[in-house]
Amino acid sequence: MLETAIEKAAYIEEKMKQFKLVDMREQFRDIIAGAQQESLGYMDFLVRLLSAEEEGKSARRAEMLMGKANFDTPSALKDIDYGFNPSLDRGKIDELGKLHFLDAHENIIIIGPPGVGKSMIATGIGRNACKAGRKVLFVNAKELVDRLHAEMHAGKLPETLGQLGRVELLIIDELSYLNMDRERESLFFQIIRQRYEKSSLIITTNLPVGRWDELFTGQLAATAILDRLLHHCHVLSITGESYRVKGSKLSVNKRKGTE
Repeated sequence: MLETAIEKAAYIEEKMKQFKLVDMREQFRDIIAGAQQESLGYMDFLVRLLSAEEEGKSARRAEMLMGKANFDTPSALKDIDYGFNPSLDRGKIDELGKLHFLDAHENIIIIGPPGVGKSMIATGIGRNACKAGRKVLFVNAKELVDRLHAEMHAGKLPETLGQLGRVELLIIDELSYLNMDRERESLFFQIIRQRYEKSSLIITTNLPVGRWDELFTGQLAATAILDRLLHHCHVLSITGESYRVKGSKLSVNKRKGTE
């Protein structure tokens, strides 16, 4: 039988280590002290102890998922400068950031010229998904198609498609001016068909959907792909100046003003 407080604490720490209760092991002494000060009942104390473990596990999982997601930037939805571009629909973007579209297996297509924040919005939504414990992959469109093409010729396509199928949110960035041949077009179509009504896509592109025949071998292929993409889809159309171009202009003007 454990006699002293030191022996009891050592036993608790050993068992929490054995059961891999990382956050409870790190925090149980402080939580006990806080519970004593606040005169918490047993139930409230246990809730606080379990909450510490739950929060820690969620934070570590989110960090792991973000590392695997392959985001280009650390952009978050809170970083968007809505004052810069009035065409950004804040209400719609905030709503998509709540991830209801993921539960409904819907898609998002973000259309606009270079530099208006398409990738930033996609990344921000993707980061929210990681924080919610969802598997996300951010990939450049050309790199994705080229990878699938290489895997097909190496006889590894089924394995790669299986891996992609387990990703809950696939973000395909910069789907523009790829000039796909029939093999690459067929591979891209397989991705769309695989995810149809099972999981979600976010696609960013410079081209309005009416010009997607320029991406593929013709209107028939574009229609087949768009038919599945747009069936359950949110379309964000963004106009305006590039953040990068306008930022450069402002910097130049500031320098001129000081000369």
